Amino acid sequence: MSTAARELTVLLPAVPARSPEWHAAARRARQLSWLSLAWMGAEGAIAVTAGILAGSIALLSFGLDSAIEGFASLVIVWRFTGWRLLSHAAEKRAQKLVAIQFFLLAPYVAFEALHKLLTGEQAETTWLGIALVTSSLIGMPFLGIAKRRLADTLGSVATRGEGTQNLLCAYLAAAVLVGLLGNALLGLWWLDPVAALVVAAVAVKEGRESWRGEGCCATC
Repeated sequence: MSTAARELTVLLPAVPARSPEWHAAARRARQLSWLSLAWMGAEGAIAVTAGILAGSIALLSFGLDSAIEGFASLVIVWRFTGWRLLSHAAEKRAQKLVAIQFFLLAPYVAFEALHKLLTGEQAETTWLGIALVTSSLIGMPFLGIAKRRLADTLGSVATRGEGTQNLLCAYLAAAVLVGLLGNALLGLWWLDPVAALVVAAVAVKEGRESWRGEGCCATC
């Protein structure tokens, strides 16, 4: 080996070897992210439409959260494609991008929820919205838990953050469902904006943890 080649080898950062299990987990994470993207696209379109028609801030925020989750899924697909597969810099960039998605949701939801509470503006009953959030309440935890387990195998804070967003979607679905049913069956209109405020607070907490790289395995 020439002197120049040896110097170049010293300057280049070492790329850690990855096991077949790690590569299999990376493929699985990419596949789950594609699945999430398709789900979020359909869910977001239906939720935003139903939320606007019913005047439900909780349901509208649910749809916006779906759009944000869809972007996070794209980030993970980007992270585990091509040369970025073994790139520590790509992992860090993906981690920050996923964390930012949490912060995009919270201010809008909090503002609209407070507006609804102060003005007493009531949402109408929407059985389509109730069916939609029920399906997410059932399905999203499976995706979220699977991704968080893969994150431990991959040492990926970004993947864990995306999985957390899926779990947040399930929490949001539960909160929205309580609000919609409370309004439809008991006339408790204030449950809708209160549910949205709870979700905004959780989004800020999870965003901070994801930005700092907390909550993943020690190898992250």
